[in-house]
Amino acid sequence: MSILSEKHILLGVTGSIAAYKAVDLASKLAQAGAQVDVILTGAGLKFVTGLSYQSVTGRRAFTDNDLWGNEAHILHVSFGKTADLLVIAPCTADTMAKLAHGIADNLLTVTALAATCPILIAPAMDGGMFDHPATQKNLATLKSRGVLVAGPAEGHLASGLSGKGRMLEPMEVLGHIRIALGKHGKLAGRKIIVTAGGTQEALDPVRIITNHSTGRQGYALAQAALDSGAEVCLITTPTALTPPVGARVISVKSVQEMLEALMNESADALIMAAAAADFRPKQVSREKMKKRDGIPQIELEAAPDILKTVSSSPLGAGSGPPVGRKRFQVVIGFAAESQDLLKNASEKLQSKGLDMIAANDITANDSGFAVETNRITLLFANGTKEILPLMSKAEAAERIIEHTAKLLE
Repeated sequence: MSILSEKHILLGVTGSIAAYKAVDLASKLAQAGAQVDVILTGAGLKFVTGLSYQSVTGRRAFTDNDLWGNEAHILHVSFGKTADLLVIAPCTADTMAKLAHGIADNLLTVTALAATCPILIAPAMDGGMFDHPATQKNLATLKSRGVLVAGPAEGHLASGLSGKGRMLEPMEVLGHIRIALGKHGKLAGRKIIVTAGGTQEALDPVRIITNHSTGRQGYALAQAALDSGAEVCLITTPTALTPPVGARVISVKSVQEMLEALMNESADALIMAAAAADFRPKQVSREKMKKRDGIPQIELEAAPDILKTVSSSPLGAGSGPPVGRKRFQVVIGFAAESQDLLKNASEKLQSKGLDMIAANDITANDSGFAVETNRITLLFANGTKEILPLMSKAEAAERIIEHTAKLLE
């Protein structure tokens, strides 16, 4: 998570049973390369000790005792001036009320008053407390001041009841942190559409023709675009992956559904990372094909060419803004090949009118489908190319997003 590397994150922890999630969040932030300073309120200290946070961050946790120590006259100011982001997770109704009314009676709230960085809160409380008019008014006040709010979620609460008030899980909070840090990135104000996963073409109500794509590279691209400040629409086939926080998700299955979804969208850039089928059954059986009826003869036909269609389709061809402007300013494709990698990728780049194509050899054990790494060669419409070494799909996504931003310039 390069967006978190060397960032100074203040993590405020207040008095909620959800404090156990804050330990996991602090650990994830530190593992991602962030410098994490934890500030515990008196009530927060009763749930999890400072030693737990020190163990996962490598830095001592701060409490109200530090407010009155030798550093009292500068500690909260120093925190407020040097942090890239103040995250309060969990944030109780009491702390929300203090923040809304400018009450600074502990190290965390006085630091929040002194902070010049963005503030993100992850509320955690019982459902009735969250729904109370006073809490809702405080929440509205904080939002009006630019405080970012992650959650809360609905679910089982510490009271034994169910409702809205549950703190988001650490990975979800982490997603909101990434959005907050990337808000002014190189793609701020841009809209990016990413497709991901392998399409599914039905044979009958039970069986499909699909491929080995897991969607990992597409989801990594969506996350990298979000990290760069983009508005992201992720058009995805069914996968086992969780979409990145902040992405607008459109779920599809077949090539036709993916094409129709794209024809209803426009964006600054389209990154077509999905493995879309080239062929589909000419006829789909309405009933499940039975073994007793013998081996079926399946006739295939060409599936719609998504890239070729959308790259040549102007806005206004159907719904959307007026005709005359390209649906996508930049179009990027992928070529997963088992032979003649650069030759086939170059032909696809030219025939589909792409600005860039990412080519990878799917026969390699360390790249392609079902692995966490990729080995990609980028080919550009101007004839240049860039060979990327073996790297994680997240790193490859960041490199592709960097080039996307350059192409949009």
